[in-house]
Amino acid sequence: MADLYLKALEAERKSLWAACRLKGLAKGTPERIRIEELDSLLAAHKLKKAG
Repeated sequence: MADLYLKALEAERKSLWAACRLKGLAKGTPERIRIEELDSLLAAHKLKKAG
């Protein structure tokens, strides 16, 4: 079964990262902070899923 939560997090991160690269946003902007939050959520979810 597909992990929809994981796919949603990855899609949001990919979209934000593309926007940051396109606009040239620096660290500390709300978009970059959200990417960091998504990274931690993804890591926690993968760890939970693994064991």
